[in-house]
Amino acid sequence: MPSDADWLAAAARLAGRGRPLSRPNPAVACVVVRDGKMVARGWTMAGGRPHAEAVALEAAGDVAGATVYVTLEPCAHSSHRGPACADLLVEARPARVVVGVEDPDPRTAGSGLARLSQAGIRADILPSTEARESLAGYLARKRLGRPHVTLKLAMSLDGCIALADGTSQWVTGAVARAHVHSRRAKADAILVGGGTWRADAPRLDVRLPGLEDRSPERWLLTSEPCPDGFRAIAFPDAVMEMAEVQYLYVEGGAQTAASFLAADLVDRLEIYRAPVLIGAGLRAVGDIGLDELDGAHGRWELAEQAQLGSDTFTAYRRLR
Repeated sequence: MPSDADWLAAAARLAGRGRPLSRPNPAVACVVVRDGKMVARGWTMAGGRPHAEAVALEAAGDVAGATVYVTLEPCAHSSHRGPACADLLVEARPARVVVGVEDPDPRTAGSGLARLSQAGIRADILPSTEARESLAGYLARKRLGRPHVTLKLAMSLDGCIALADGTSQWVTGAVARAHVHSRRAKADAILVGGGTWRADAPRLDVRLPGLEDRSPERWLLTSEPCPDGFRAIAFPDAVMEMAEVQYLYVEGGAQTAASFLAADLVDRLEIYRAPVLIGAGLRAVGDIGLDELDGAHGRWELAEQAQLGSDTFTAYRRLR
């Protein structure tokens, strides 16, 4: 029989269907379980409404005796866009509600769970790593005041992104490149440095069949005039000004990567490594201001690994 943690992890995977279309709201997911079987599910719809709980409860109908698993604490504040999810759950009266992450929004923080308990519905918070990861963008905005930043690097075995003359197409293979497009589709915004734009004029869109409309906003790290269709920030800390962007995907080049790392703004590092050696090529990352090796340890932990054709994919999360 699946455990509470298993159901929360399943809900967290489901939440990915709402990202990034749920913006400005978080991509939340909810599953309704009775007698060990899922009877309904829901995730936050495009534009942020309806919420995951509303979708799942409508699909379930009668939830008497059921347990509702939701990745984020049900909202408790009123809105002209719809009722509070805590109130919907009180009205539906499931036997139990299990939450993976308490909402840091002061309008709800703890109030959603309290409202359920006051109504006689058992409400438990079970901290879930998977649920927290599925809400990384929302939590970064609430706690850090900025987007969750993923830095992508595609390199050779010896850490190069191009030949010495700048030739870079293609270091990695077709499978890895398709995977990059799937990652772009999960971002609200994608950013490259002004130098990369001027040298390569990358399209920075999503070119997977059926996902073309998921292409993120295009941003440049530059102090120069911005081309049509792009927005710009002059320095990495200006990500604080990216209103409503929850997930930022940074693709390069080497100096842009170094500037984000030096400012400690990277939350997830995604590395695609091709089985080739370049030697005297352009390095993937420039100087990040590291003075001693001890300072490099204990900052990253392995989050994900995969084989993509002949290339490898490894993701690390920043320990904070």
